[in-house]
Amino acid sequence: MTLALVPRTAEKIGALERLEALCDPGSLQLIRGDVISGAMGAKAVGGDGVVGATGSVDGRVIACYAQDPKYMGGSLGEVHADTICRVLEVAGRGRIPVVGFVESAGARLQEGVNALAGYGRIFRHHVALSGVVPQLSVICGASAGGGSYAPALTDIVVMTKRASMFLTGPAIVKEVMGEDVTLEELGGPAVHERNGVCQLVAEDDLDAAWIVRDLLDYLPQHAGEAVRRWPTVDPPEGAVDVGVPTEDRKVYDVRGVVRGLVDGGRMLELNARWARNVVTGFARLDGHSVGIVANQPKWIGGVLDADAATKAAKFVQTCDLFGVPLVVLVDTPGFMPGTQQEKVGVIRHGAKLVHAFAAASVPRLTVVLRKGYGGAFIAMNSRELGADLVLAWPQAQMGVMGPKQAVDLVHRKEIAAAGDSLRARDVLADTYAAEHLTASAAAAAGVIDEVVPASGTRERLARALGTFSTHAAGLRPNRNMPL
Repeated sequence: MTLALVPRTAEKIGALERLEALCDPGSLQLIRGDVISGAMGAKAVGGDGVVGATGSVDGRVIACYAQDPKYMGGSLGEVHADTICRVLEVAGRGRIPVVGFVESAGARLQEGVNALAGYGRIFRHHVALSGVVPQLSVICGASAGGGSYAPALTDIVVMTKRASMFLTGPAIVKEVMGEDVTLEELGGPAVHERNGVCQLVAEDDLDAAWIVRDLLDYLPQHAGEAVRRWPTVDPPEGAVDVGVPTEDRKVYDVRGVVRGLVDGGRMLELNARWARNVVTGFARLDGHSVGIVANQPKWIGGVLDADAATKAAKFVQTCDLFGVPLVVLVDTPGFMPGTQQEKVGVIRHGAKLVHAFAAASVPRLTVVLRKGYGGAFIAMNSRELGADLVLAWPQAQMGVMGPKQAVDLVHRKEIAAAGDSLRARDVLADTYAAEHLTASAAAAAGVIDEVVPASGTRERLARALGTFSTHAAGLRPNRNMPL
C-alpha cells in the first residue's frame, strides 16, 4: 500500500486537507463545492460546511466527505445533508467504498425539523448501502446527536485521540442528570474503544487517514467483488506454537500464534480494548485478505461471554458481507458461567455468534489450538455450523467439558469413596481425557477434518484458501471439492 504524500505538520487539519491526506495525490475531485484560492490559501466552499468528493486510494476509486467544524460547528443543515447524501448516492451508483470524516455539533438549531429530516435521509442512505459497499467513518472532533448515529450505521469507526461521540453533550447531561462530565469522560476514545462503538483509535487526523487506507486494503470495492490479492510474505521466523503452554490452564497471548501464521506476522486488530477475551482483525495469508477470530487465553482464560460473543459476531458478519474469508483459532474452556452473565443475556449474545457463523457464506477455516469445550466449541465455527475445514493441533482436547469437571459428574461416587480423592480424580480425569477428548478421537468421529502439527498449519490453511479463491468473485464454494 502506498501512503498519501501529505506532510505531517499538524495534529488537526482542515476538511479539505483530510480528504487530501486520504486520497492519492492529485486524485481528488469535488462533488459539491469548489476550491478557491485566496490570501489564506486554498479552501473548499459551497457545501454548507462539508466537502464532498471522489478520489482514489492505491488507484481504487472511493467516495468521501469531510465536515468543517469552522463553519457553524460542522452542524448539519438541509444543504449540508444534501452534500453528504449526494456522496452516498455516488458511492451506491458507482459501487465504491465511502469514507466520512465527521466533526459535527449535530442538527443545526436554526433550521429545526429540516435539519432533523436531513439526518433521517443520511441514515436511510447508510442503511441502503449496508452490505453493498464498505462504509468507514473517522471521528475527528466532538460529534453529537446525529453526528454519532450516522457513523454507528457504518461498518468501521475510527476515532482520533481528540475526538468524542455522544448523543447529548455535557451541558444537557448536567442539566438533566446532574452529572458534571467533560467531553472526554462522556464520549472520548477511552470510553468508546472499551464499549465497541469505535474499532480503532488514531493519534490524529493524518494517522486516521492512513489507518483508513490500510483498512480499505483488506476490503473489496463492493460486495461480490474479489479483494485484491497481494504477493505472499513469509511470517517471522520461529515456531508458530513457541509461546503456547502445554498445560491447558496456563495463559498466553494468542496474537503470537496469529503472527506465526499470517503474512509478515501483521494483523490490523479491531476493537482491541473491548471484550479482550476474543481477538478480531484483518490480516493476509498467502496474499489473501482474511478475517481473524481467536479466543484470547491471556484475558480471563479465553472464556466466551456476552460481549465477546457480540464482538465476534459483528466482525463475522462484516467479513461475510464483503467476501473476506475467516480463519478461526479456538482455545476456550467454554462460556462464562454465573448469575451476572445470565442477567445480561449471554444466551442471546451467544446465539448471535452461532447465527453469524452458521449464516456466513465466505470460506471459514478453524484451527483448535489447545482446547474447545461445550457450547463455546460449537459456537466458534465448528464443523456442525458449516465450517469448510476444521483442523486441530495434536495436543488439542475437545468435548462437552474439561476432564476434571466431567469425572466429577460421571464418577462422583468413585471419587468420594476413594481413600485419596484428589489422586483418584486426577487418574479418572486422565483416563477420560485419553478416551474422549483427544484430537484423534474427534477426527475419528468426524468432528474435525484433520490433525495437523503446528508447523504445518499455515501451509494447510493456505492450500484451503487457494481452493476457495473463486468465492471472492461471489461464488459459493463447492463443499465437496477436495481441500
